[in-house]
Amino acid sequence: MQTATQAIDNGVNVTALLGAREALAQAPEAARFTWRAHCDWVMGTHSRVAVEAFHGLGETQQHRQRFTFDVDHPAVFAAEDHGPTPVEYVLVGLAGCLTAGIAAVAQHRGIQLRSIRASVEGSMDIQGILGMDPEVRNGFDDIRVVYEIDADASRAEIEALVAQSQKRSAVYDLLTNPTHVMVSVK
Repeated sequence: MQTATQAIDNGVNVTALLGAREALAQAPEAARFTWRAHCDWVMGTHSRVAVEAFHGLGETQQHRQRFTFDVDHPAVFAAEDHGPTPVEYVLVGLAGCLTAGIAAVAQHRGIQLRSIRASVEGSMDIQGILGMDPEVRNGFDDIRVVYEIDADASRAEIEALVAQSQKRSAVYDLLTNPTHVMVSVK
């Protein structure tokens, strides 16, 4: 009796990722990346941010296209609501990073995914950013990520995918560990 083996395809080229990892082990200086975003104020609380180039593998790299993002605040903050708020982009980044990680880990572990859906919420007390109470933090009090994952895997295997994604996620790390941020005027 022969058993047919179906190829797992979650759209992640794990062979290329592992090859890059091996190559960078031989040249760790090439693993130093600098990500860039450039922001121009439009009006009021509305700004437009562009992402196009970054530095990695020892030289400047280009995305296939320039990406632009409108950032604003909602009408309840006396703004024009031309785009998501900056904190909503943080939630977008977290959801995207964790979900990409789940797909990559699933591909590497031979787990076929059918769907992944993340619900991400962040709670904050805006009294801090409004200057009403100096004791209130300006940022999130907490962030909750809940996944619904349909895959050819047990619940324990799915939980292990999510745990490994958290362990390797750059955005999760940014949010859960202090990052030195320098702001200056040119």
